[in-house]
Amino acid sequence: MVTKHQIKLIKSLGQKKYRHQEGLFVVEGIKGIAEFLNSPIELNHLFTTEALFDVEDENYSIISDKDLNRISFLKNPNKALAIFKIPATLKINKSGLSVVLDDIRDPGNLGTIIRLCDWFDIKQIICSPNSVDCYNPKVVQASMGSLARIKIDYKDLLDFIKSSDLPVYGTFMSGDNIYASDLSEEGLIIFGNEANGISQGISALVDKKITIPQFGDLKNTESLNVANATAIVLSEFCRKTIEK
Repeated sequence: MVTKHQIKLIKSLGQKKYRHQEGLFVVEGIKGIAEFLNSPIELNHLFTTEALFDVEDENYSIISDKDLNRISFLKNPNKALAIFKIPATLKINKSGLSVVLDDIRDPGNLGTIIRLCDWFDIKQIICSPNSVDCYNPKVVQASMGSLARIKIDYKDLLDFIKSSDLPVYGTFMSGDNIYASDLSEEGLIIFGNEANGISQGISALVDKKITIPQFGDLKNTESLNVANATAIVLSEFCRKTIEK
């Protein structure tokens, strides 16, 4: 059974203010929960409709489908919901490749980008303060468990980029063809807001502007979704690293 207090707490975690006030976030679905249980991130409480995990009894409740529906953020809940403790922010490394996100607002995009970084072995993401919270339930869901393995921090990007000695790449509609560009094994790769791209102040700090060329004769497509663009750009950086 889920208590009224637990329902109120879980529903409050849909808002950034309460997530950070309580230091908790929600993960839903068997696969995603399993990823977090196998990580250093600490479990607060687990709710399932049947015995699915080997977890201490005091942190585990078997509940009805009806109760799961009451606490879930999904239209079709998937047998399990867990509350985890937001981990302390890990120190950002000043080497290797890092993804920098300038005002990414869509939770699905951020979740997908987190998953892509996990796939391409990019260890960290630095977000502007106005970017969507990585512990938003929709972000967590879209990341498919990859959030458990990627370091994410929110910083003033102007200060962060200025303090870095690494080459700074920016993704633009007009720039050098990424497939014909020399790409380094270390650097900051900046992706901009879904509607407005990289902000003017950040653009001024970019060392090399890169673009994904559009093929075909008509070229009527206005732009690529930022998550799709991230997949292509990270793939090309990794491919060229392998070739060196």
